[in-house]
Amino acid sequence: MNKTLEHIKNIYFIGIGGIGMSALARYFKFLGKNVAGYDKTSTQITLDLSELGIDIHFDDAITAIPEVFLDKEETLVVYTPAIPRDHKEFNHFKDSGFSVKKRAEVLGIITKNVYTLAVAGTHGKTTTTAILGHLLKEAGVKVTAFLGGISENYNSNLILEGNEVVVVEADEFDRSFLQLYPDIVAITSMDADHLDIYEKANALEESFVEFSSRAKDHLLICNGLPISGITFGVNDTSDYCAQNIRIDNGTYIFDLKTPHELIRDLHLNLPGTHNLLNAITAFAIAMLYGTPTTSLAKALFSFKGVQRRFTYQIKTKDLVYVDDYAHHPTEINALHQAVREMHPGKNVLAIFQPHLYSRTRDFAEDFAISLSQFDQLLLLDIYPARELPIEGITSEWLLNKVEVSNKKLVVKENLIEEIKKSNPQVVLTIGAGDIGEEVKSIKEALAI
Repeated sequence: MNKTLEHIKNIYFIGIGGIGMSALARYFKFLGKNVAGYDKTSTQITLDLSELGIDIHFDDAITAIPEVFLDKEETLVVYTPAIPRDHKEFNHFKDSGFSVKKRAEVLGIITKNVYTLAVAGTHGKTTTTAILGHLLKEAGVKVTAFLGGISENYNSNLILEGNEVVVVEADEFDRSFLQLYPDIVAITSMDADHLDIYEKANALEESFVEFSSRAKDHLLICNGLPISGITFGVNDTSDYCAQNIRIDNGTYIFDLKTPHELIRDLHLNLPGTHNLLNAITAFAIAMLYGTPTTSLAKALFSFKGVQRRFTYQIKTKDLVYVDDYAHHPTEINALHQAVREMHPGKNVLAIFQPHLYSRTRDFAEDFAISLSQFDQLLLLDIYPARELPIEGITSEWLLNKVEVSNKKLVVKENLIEEIKKSNPQVVLTIGAGDIGEEVKSIKEALAI
């Protein structure tokens, strides 16, 4: 462990229920630190952390902070950039001279002295890091992997086998990834996003270019992106390329051409061309790290996926229900491609919860096009996350742009009733907000 963290006994998290924050909380708890934190609401993640003995409260109140964490010499405070600037606890720690760091800064400290594999991209990084962490663990590598989602294989967002190598999701939000010290970097995609931070697309691109220059050993780039490096792709001229792709009972079988060999008949149990790319990326990183090919092939076959990334909730002859985290038009397009490929000719109902007013505004036309590909649409209110409303930017405004005859605005209270009325063959819940909290009740209602 890095020396700059050795004297710290207490780690306090503001926003502990966040997917990236909770992985760090698990990590420090495992290392024997006192861990506690605040979050806005109770979720499955906070319940799981509580079961590990982590003290969590949901009122922003200085009096709610356990006393041991008020020792500034032995406490590190970690916060997410998503918290409001008037947060009482955050301001108390900041104004009282505590060591207060963003999650990305702490990851930077962890990665500074350990060999680090970092996956960046506006889409694909969570699944790619989850596959990579799984490949290395199954191959016997002493890996610590910080994931941006819950791995189905481990029911966790942290793989903790040792400290030989760290796998980390390199987040472009708030330019967080520029805090990391990666040895191998992969960039999966660079679509415009987070325009509330970057304001214009080329500023986002410049940030990715700057991040790519931090790779000490190898730089992998999805074929077609405007950065030079080792390329990966599907049915093209990439250095690492999927070829001879078949689908057998919902499983991809493909050959992987590398600069040195052709690896035949790899199996991937995830749908969608985007997931093929994710798998190739992870495989290429693991090979460049030096992991034997035979163990990687076996491990890829056993990878089950990431929760809320094309996660089957119901899969019968008469009804399919899939839940997915997609919250950008490109991700919705990828989801649509995967659904049509795996369930051709079926009537598909999409239930979408837009995430952020600014993203809805910035990509309204693209959202309208991507959502118009489905047969039916139920649209929930915009999930604000860290934002205040923007005048004129509403779900009704977005719905008017969507060209689907069977479309409707819904509130959560009426959602199950509306789903049943629509009588679909395939149901999709889509979004990065709190729509994931509805999945269990939808599944139970549809399974009746």
